[in-house]
Amino acid sequence: MATTPQPHAAIIGFGLMGCDIAAIFLAGGWRVTAVEPARAAWPARFDRVALSLSQLGAEPARQSGLALVESLGDVGFSDVAVVVEAVPEQLDLKRAVFAELDRLVPPEVPVASNASGFRITDISEGCATRSRMANLHFFLPAHLVPGVEVVRGEHTDPAVCERLAEIMESLGRVAIRVARDVPGFLANRIQHAMVREAFNAIDEGLASPEDVDKAVRFTFGMRILGAGPILQKELAGLETQLAAAATIYPSLTNRTTPSPALAALVEAGKLGAKTGEGFWQWTPEQVAEARARYEKLLLAAAALLRA
Repeated sequence: MATTPQPHAAIIGFGLMGCDIAAIFLAGGWRVTAVEPARAAWPARFDRVALSLSQLGAEPARQSGLALVESLGDVGFSDVAVVVEAVPEQLDLKRAVFAELDRLVPPEVPVASNASGFRITDISEGCATRSRMANLHFFLPAHLVPGVEVVRGEHTDPAVCERLAEIMESLGRVAIRVARDVPGFLANRIQHAMVREAFNAIDEGLASPEDVDKAVRFTFGMRILGAGPILQKELAGLETQLAAAATIYPSLTNRTTPSPALAALVEAGKLGAKTGEGFWQWTPEQVAEARARYEKLLLAAAALLRA
C-alpha cells in the first residue's frame, strides 16, 4: 500500500519565532526546511526547537524532520506545500525575500509572511504571484499561543487564505480570519487599544506598573480566557456595556503618539529584560525565572482552552 508523502514546509528566517513555528509543523508530522544564514547559530536553533517540541508534548524524534540550509537557493521548493517568511521586521528585507520567493516557489504554493506590523500588500508589492501571498501572523511564543491570524491582502486570492487556515487548523492552531489588510491586523489593534490605556495610567500616576499588570491579569484577563470580550458582554447584558461606555469612554486617552514614559525609557536605552532595566531592574536569573513562569502559565492556559 502506498504511503502518503510527508508534507513539507519551508521557513525563511530562523530566529526565535522561526524556531517555534518550525516546532508547530514538526509536532504535526511535517518536515521542515529552514533558512538560517549564520551557521554558527545552528546549534542554538536546534536546541530551541527541541525545547519547543518538548513543551508541545511531541516526541523528540520529530526533530529529525528539520533541515537547516544557508540560503533560499538551497531549499528545493519543488515539493514544498507552504512557505512562511519570518525574517527580521524590516520592510526592505521582507520585500527582497518575497521577490526571490516570487521567482523560486511554484506558483500554486501559498507564501506567507509572519510580519507583525507590515501589510502583506506592501511586502508583496511588485510580485507577479502576489495573489498567493498572505500574512500568517503568529504570536510569541508561537508554539504556546494557539491563535494565528490569516490576513488577506488587497491582492490575495481568498482561497489562499482558506488553504492557510486549513493548514493551521490541521496543526491544532486557532485560525483567525482577518478580511482586510490594515495596520496591526486584528489582535494587535485590540491589544494596543488596551496597552495605550495601560501606559496612560502610568503616565497620569493612576497606578504603578505592578498594579496595572495586576488589574489586567486578575480581573478581565481571567474572564477573557473563558470568553472573548464580545461574548462576555453578551452574557453580562449589552445594556450594561452601553451604560459603562457612555460613562468611561470620554475620559479614555485618545493619544496618537506613544506614551511619554515609554518613550523616555526607550530613549535612555532601558528596553526591559533584554537590557537589564525597563520599568523594573533585571538580572539574568530574574529574566530566566520570569520567562519560565510565563511559559508555564501559557502551557496551563492552553490546556484549559483545549479542554
